[in-house]
Parts: sequence; C-alpha cells; structure tokens
Amino acid sequence: MKKKECQYCGNIEAMEKFGRLAFETETSLIIVFKDQSHKGRMIVAYKKDHVAELGDLSKEDRDAFIADVVACANAIKKVYNPNRINYGAYGDTLGHLHFHLVPKYENEFEWGGTFQMNTGNYASDEEINEVARLIKENFHY
Repeated sequence: MKKKECQYCGNIEAMEKFGRLAFETETSLIIVFKDQSHKGRMIVAYKKDHVAELGDLSKEDRDAFIADVVACANAIKKVYNPNRINYGAYGDTLGHLHFHLVPKYENEFEWGGTFQMNTGNYASDEEINEVARLIKENFHY
C-alpha cells in the first residue's frame, strides 16, 4: 500500500524539494539528487508499494530492485568515472526503501569518509536535466 505523504509513493511536490525524477523502471524510481556535491549522485527508490526493508519484498521484486540499483551504479560509473560509489540506505524517519548512490572521487570532497546528506551544492535545472539524460542513456541491465 502506498502512503499519500511519502515522496516515493507519488508525492511529487515533496520529492521536488530534494530531487527530480529522471525516469522509471517497472520496479523503481530513478531520481537525480539536487545536491550534486558528488557529480552524478542519484537515488533509486522502490515504487510498487511503501515498504521499508529489502526483506519486505518478494524475491522477484528484490532481484528487480537490486538490478535497478546496479544498472544505475553502472551508468554513473560509465558517465562520471568515479573511483568508488557509496551506497546509503537510510529510512529511520521516512521508512521507504531507497538507496542513495554517491560517486566518490579520490582526493576530492569527502573521499575516505561518509557522505553528507545535503551540502547545499544544488545543481541548476539544466545540470539536473543533463545528469538525468546521461544516466537514462547509459542505464542498461
């Protein structure tokens, strides 16, 4: 069941505060995080229902969701060539299954440490649209 107030359950106004929908798969929302302190930062959110944990999904849905996370990570790698991608799955307050995919670059911002949620480094609409376009073009299973 979806929750009306949840940004990943269709509350676009709430999602627009931090991200922009790039595209959807059968299982996931692929979202550009507006704070692009790490160029190419994305969110992959489960879209079928309001679930909190990977263990709440059927094997089929879990496999499809993880395939989307991997395909998005591979697109980030191809487009932005990071040294590493950090994965964050938080949900203490929201409780909706989603992963932050944060490309990290050696000897650059936050290398060797945990990424911040919001640094205030918000991309322009043009930059966000370009990230969305590039990730969508390079998203393959």
